[in-house]
Amino acid sequence: MEQLEKIAFLGLGHMGTPMARRLLASRHPLTVWNRTPAKAEPVVAEGAVLAEDPAGAVRDADVVVTMLAGPDALDAVAAAAVPALRPGTYWIEMSTVGPDAVRRLDARLPDGVTLVDAPVMGSTDKAAAGALGILAGGDGVDGVADVLARLGTVTRTGPPGSAAALKLVLNAAAIGAVALVAEVLRLADALGLDDTTARTALARGALAGAVSRAFAEDVHFGTALAVKDLDLATEAAELPALEAASEHYRRAIAATPALAHADLSATVTHLRTV
Repeated sequence: MEQLEKIAFLGLGHMGTPMARRLLASRHPLTVWNRTPAKAEPVVAEGAVLAEDPAGAVRDADVVVTMLAGPDALDAVAAAAVPALRPGTYWIEMSTVGPDAVRRLDARLPDGVTLVDAPVMGSTDKAAAGALGILAGGDGVDGVADVLARLGTVTRTGPPGSAAALKLVLNAAAIGAVALVAEVLRLADALGLDDTTARTALARGALAGAVSRAFAEDVHFGTALAVKDLDLATEAAELPALEAASEHYRRAIAATPALAHADLSATVTHLRTV
């Protein structure tokens, strides 16, 4: 593609907004839609066009990007948007929804519309910097390579659904490890260890990455979304350790409902002390 594609971006949450801004800064004509229109105002103020509904957003698009909360949201948006798609459009699905939802979307797309399965690794800081890790499945990746390059670095994974599957594996590992960090620090507290000493030692060991994520700042991955990801993982296989981690997070949210929308790191204190 030699000219800048017209892009429809659906889903302007914590991740979608900085991603949409990256595309807008690259001078792509951008139409946006969000279930709560007020969340689109910052991007519209920078030059994007706000659509009233998903069908209106995708009608003239060369590329559709979805960054939604989960499988139900994707199914609902697809039901509204698919009838308005035109042949030659690429649909880049970048949410964390699991492979079954991606395959459902692929099956409902009309002839001439190509699905790219492309969930992302990284939080809001990486999204703003265009430094996301993009897991990309499907035959259409080359057709949207310029769009993906604005958002991060691509790793090919195989057929549609393979990227969504790998994203679940990676997220389950990270989310479970954060819960484990909180729990072993609880053990350190019970044994009377100095907090700084325990955290420093853990950060130099096998859980180094998880310790960094457990206490990360200026990033956002809502705890309720983490629970959703663990639900998708534990529906696919018997995973007792991750089921236990999911229950930890659920109890944290039940005790402190504000944690549902707070970053995953905010639950560490709760898991450690309650």
